[in-house]
Amino acid sequence: MAKKSKWLVTALPVILLVAAVVPAALAQKDAKSVEAAITKLEMDSRKADLAGQNASWMKAHNAADYTMGTSWGAWEDNAELQKDAADTANNKSAKRDISDIKVSVYGNSTAIARYKESYDLTIKGEHRTRTILTTDTWVNEKGTWKLAASHSSQADQKIAD
Repeated sequence: MAKKSKWLVTALPVILLVAAVVPAALAQKDAKSVEAAITKLEMDSRKADLAGQNASWMKAHNAADYTMGTSWGAWEDNAELQKDAADTANNKSAKRDISDIKVSVYGNSTAIARYKESYDLTIKGEHRTRTILTTDTWVNEKGTWKLAASHSSQADQKIAD
Protein backbone atom coordinates (compact mmCIF):
# COMPACT_ATOMS: atom_id res chain seq x y z
CA MET A 1 0.00 0.00 0.00
CA ALA A 2 2.90 2.38 0.71
CA LYS A 3 4.13 2.02 -2.90
CA LYS A 4 0.70 2.95 -4.26
CA SER A 5 0.50 6.05 -2.06
CA LYS A 6 4.03 7.09 -2.97
CA TRP A 7 3.21 6.66 -6.67
CA LEU A 8 -0.01 8.64 -6.24
CA VAL A 9 1.78 11.46 -4.41
CA THR A 10 4.36 11.62 -7.22
CA ALA A 11 2.01 11.19 -10.18
CA LEU A 12 -0.93 13.33 -9.07
CA PRO A 13 0.88 16.70 -9.28
CA VAL A 14 2.20 15.78 -12.75
CA ILE A 15 -1.28 14.79 -13.92
CA LEU A 16 -2.77 18.02 -12.55
CA LEU A 17 -0.04 20.10 -14.16
CA VAL A 18 -0.61 18.46 -17.56
CA ALA A 19 -4.38 18.91 -17.16
CA ALA A 20 -3.84 22.64 -16.59
CA VAL A 21 -1.14 23.31 -19.20
CA VAL A 22 -2.46 21.35 -22.20
CA PRO A 23 -5.82 23.19 -22.51
CA ALA A 24 -4.06 26.55 -22.11
CA ALA A 25 -1.55 25.63 -24.84
CA LEU A 26 -4.35 24.49 -27.14
CA ALA A 27 -6.30 27.70 -26.52
CA GLN A 28 -3.21 29.76 -27.37
CA LYS A 29 -2.74 27.78 -30.60
CA ASP A 30 -6.44 28.31 -31.45
CA ALA A 31 -6.12 32.06 -30.76
CA LYS A 32 -3.13 32.27 -33.12
CA SER A 33 -5.06 30.53 -35.89
CA VAL A 34 -8.02 32.89 -35.37
CA GLU A 35 -5.66 35.89 -35.47
CA ALA A 36 -4.26 34.63 -38.77
CA ALA A 37 -7.74 33.97 -40.19
CA ILE A 38 -9.04 37.45 -39.26
CA THR A 39 -5.89 39.12 -40.61
CA LYS A 40 -6.39 37.24 -43.88
CA LEU A 41 -10.07 38.28 -44.02
CA GLU A 42 -9.10 41.94 -43.52
CA MET A 43 -6.55 41.75 -46.31
CA ASP A 44 -8.98 39.83 -48.56
CA SER A 45 -11.54 42.61 -48.01
CA ARG A 46 -8.97 45.15 -49.22
CA LYS A 47 -8.15 43.05 -52.29
CA ALA A 48 -11.83 42.57 -53.16
CA ASP A 49 -12.51 46.28 -52.81
CA LEU A 50 -9.58 47.23 -55.05
CA ALA A 51 -10.71 44.64 -57.62
CA GLY A 52 -14.26 46.06 -57.69
CA GLN A 53 -15.64 42.93 -55.99
CA ASN A 54 -16.60 44.50 -52.67
CA ALA A 55 -20.33 43.72 -53.04
CA SER A 56 -19.80 39.97 -53.32
CA TRP A 57 -17.19 40.00 -50.53
CA MET A 58 -19.56 41.86 -48.18
CA LYS A 59 -22.44 39.53 -49.03
CA ALA A 60 -20.29 36.54 -48.06
CA HIS A 61 -18.57 38.01 -44.98
CA ASN A 62 -20.80 40.63 -43.33
CA ALA A 63 -23.22 39.60 -40.59
CA ALA A 64 -26.82 40.32 -41.56
CA ASP A 65 -27.05 43.22 -39.08
CA TYR A 66 -23.58 44.64 -39.81
CA THR A 67 -23.22 48.36 -39.07
CA MET A 68 -20.34 50.71 -39.79
CA GLY A 69 -19.56 54.01 -38.09
CA THR A 70 -17.59 56.04 -40.64
CA SER A 71 -14.79 58.51 -40.04
CA TRP A 72 -17.09 61.06 -41.66
CA GLY A 73 -19.53 60.85 -38.73
CA ALA A 74 -22.26 58.64 -40.19
CA TRP A 75 -23.75 55.23 -39.44
CA GLU A 76 -24.26 52.96 -42.43
CA ASP A 77 -26.10 49.64 -42.28
CA ASN A 78 -25.40 46.49 -44.25
CA ALA A 79 -28.16 47.04 -46.82
CA GLU A 80 -26.98 50.57 -47.63
CA LEU A 81 -23.34 49.49 -47.87
CA GLN A 82 -24.14 46.58 -50.18
CA LYS A 83 -26.28 48.82 -52.40
CA ASP A 84 -23.41 51.32 -52.65
CA ALA A 85 -20.87 48.56 -53.32
CA ALA A 86 -22.99 47.28 -56.22
CA ASP A 87 -22.93 50.77 -57.77
CA THR A 88 -19.34 50.58 -59.05
CA ALA A 89 -19.77 53.68 -61.24
CA ASN A 90 -20.14 55.88 -58.13
CA ASN A 91 -18.21 53.83 -55.58
CA LYS A 92 -14.65 52.66 -56.23
CA SER A 93 -11.30 52.30 -54.54
CA ALA A 94 -8.07 53.62 -56.04
CA LYS A 95 -6.02 52.87 -52.91
CA ARG A 96 -6.51 51.07 -49.58
CA ASP A 97 -3.32 50.54 -47.60
CA ILE A 98 -3.75 48.68 -44.31
CA SER A 99 -0.98 48.67 -41.68
CA ASP A 100 -0.38 48.06 -37.99
CA ILE A 101 -3.03 45.33 -37.85
CA LYS A 102 -3.56 43.76 -34.43
CA VAL A 103 -6.13 41.05 -33.73
CA SER A 104 -7.34 40.11 -30.25
CA VAL A 105 -9.36 36.93 -29.70
CA TYR A 106 -12.01 36.58 -26.99
CA GLY A 107 -13.19 33.02 -26.42
CA ASN A 108 -14.34 30.96 -29.39
CA SER A 109 -16.71 33.42 -30.97
CA THR A 110 -15.34 36.98 -30.96
CA ALA A 111 -12.30 38.71 -32.40
CA ILE A 112 -11.42 42.38 -32.65
CA ALA A 113 -9.16 43.70 -35.42
CA ARG A 114 -7.57 47.14 -35.11
CA TYR A 115 -5.57 48.77 -37.88
CA LYS A 116 -4.55 51.96 -39.65
CA GLU A 117 -5.75 52.51 -43.21
CA SER A 118 -4.92 55.12 -45.83
CA TYR A 119 -7.37 55.28 -48.68
CA ASP A 120 -8.27 57.06 -51.88
CA LEU A 121 -11.93 56.31 -52.67
CA THR A 122 -14.95 57.54 -54.54
CA ILE A 123 -18.02 57.17 -52.33
CA LYS A 124 -21.44 58.02 -53.77
CA GLY A 125 -19.63 59.94 -56.53
CA GLU A 126 -17.58 62.02 -54.05
CA HIS A 127 -13.76 61.71 -53.99
CA ARG A 128 -12.40 61.06 -50.51
CA THR A 129 -8.91 60.48 -49.23
CA ARG A 130 -7.99 60.02 -45.62
CA THR A 131 -5.97 58.05 -43.10
CA ILE A 132 -8.16 56.37 -40.49
CA LEU A 133 -7.97 54.11 -37.46
CA THR A 134 -10.47 51.26 -37.63
CA THR A 135 -11.80 48.71 -35.17
CA ASP A 136 -13.64 45.71 -36.66
CA THR A 137 -15.64 43.26 -34.55
CA TRP A 138 -15.81 39.71 -35.94
CA VAL A 139 -18.14 36.97 -34.66
CA ASN A 140 -18.02 33.29 -35.35
CA GLU A 141 -21.41 32.23 -36.75
CA LYS A 142 -21.59 28.44 -36.95
CA GLY A 143 -17.91 28.10 -37.81
CA THR A 144 -17.72 31.08 -40.20
CA TRP A 145 -16.22 34.42 -39.22
CA LYS A 146 -18.57 37.32 -40.01
CA LEU A 147 -17.93 41.05 -39.72
CA ALA A 148 -20.48 42.36 -37.20
CA ALA A 149 -19.47 45.99 -36.72
CA SER A 150 -16.82 48.52 -37.71
CA HIS A 151 -15.93 51.95 -36.46
CA SER A 152 -13.38 54.34 -37.93
CA SER A 153 -12.01 57.70 -36.90
CA GLN A 154 -9.65 60.06 -38.67
CA ALA A 155 -6.02 59.45 -37.70
CA ASP A 156 -3.50 62.11 -36.74
CA GLN A 157 -5.97 64.86 -36.00
CA LYS A 158 -4.39 67.78 -34.19
CA ILE A 159 -6.56 69.33 -31.49
CA ALA A 160 -5.90 72.97 -30.63
CA ASP A 161 -5.43 73.98 -26.99
